[in-house]
Amino acid sequence: MIKAPHFRSVFISDTHLGNKDCKAEFLLHFLNNMTCDRLYLVGDIVDMWSMSKQFRWPDAHNEVIHKVIQLSHESTKVIFLPGNHDAPLQKYSGMQFGDIEIKRQYVHETAANKRYLVLHGDQCDGDVTLGRFHAWIGDKAYDALLFANRWFNLLRSWRKQSYWSLAGYIKQRVKGANKAIARYKNAATKRAKELQLDGVICGHIHHPESDMVNGIHYVNDGDWIENCSALVEDNAGNLQLLDWVVYTKQETVSELDLRHLDSKNKAA
Repeated sequence: MIKAPHFRSVFISDTHLGNKDCKAEFLLHFLNNMTCDRLYLVGDIVDMWSMSKQFRWPDAHNEVIHKVIQLSHESTKVIFLPGNHDAPLQKYSGMQFGDIEIKRQYVHETAANKRYLVLHGDQCDGDVTLGRFHAWIGDKAYDALLFANRWFNLLRSWRKQSYWSLAGYIKQRVKGANKAIARYKNAATKRAKELQLDGVICGHIHHPESDMVNGIHYVNDGDWIENCSALVEDNAGNLQLLDWVVYTKQETVSELDLRHLDSKNKAA
């Protein structure tokens, strides 16, 4: 049993609740086993695109929403920055729903007095996309990659092996994907530099990374589709990418499902 860590700030994005590839059980385990002063939801939290094609909302997805609301009612400041997959909520920027603030972008100051631009990252699409046709091809290829990742990890689950991102492994070895990531990093850090900030924290491309680009600290908090990653800040202002599967040495998604069901049955 791990000791529940406490963080000054936590950044998560691209959870894609409502999508069949969402790792909601891992995400719920993360939210239930940590505390934080600030929780940033950096876009694509709910996958409205996916749900418009096929509605899917399992219990675990619902419990993630309930947990976030619970945190906001307690001592955690929750800021939600809608992305492109939950774009209809962008029009509510500047408003507050219950105890959750909605922003299009935000400036976060760390305990070390470093200032970071926080945004989903879809604002940078114009600097990255090669064109509508190439974007369509990319979407289809990514869907195929997630399909392979889903079945690959189902097989690993049957063999009692831990989750491993096949999709992430393949993406790192595709030349075109690496070029797109580089363009995205340049576009994101340019925005932070124009605002005279120290760095940028974003999501959008499902690629957790921390890097210095032209003197600007670029941090991508990753996702909960391919990876189960978050960006965390400690009380000294240090930022660290956290792979929750590795951190907790969890086993399989199936075992998480069983624990989840057991806890519900006991509560009933």
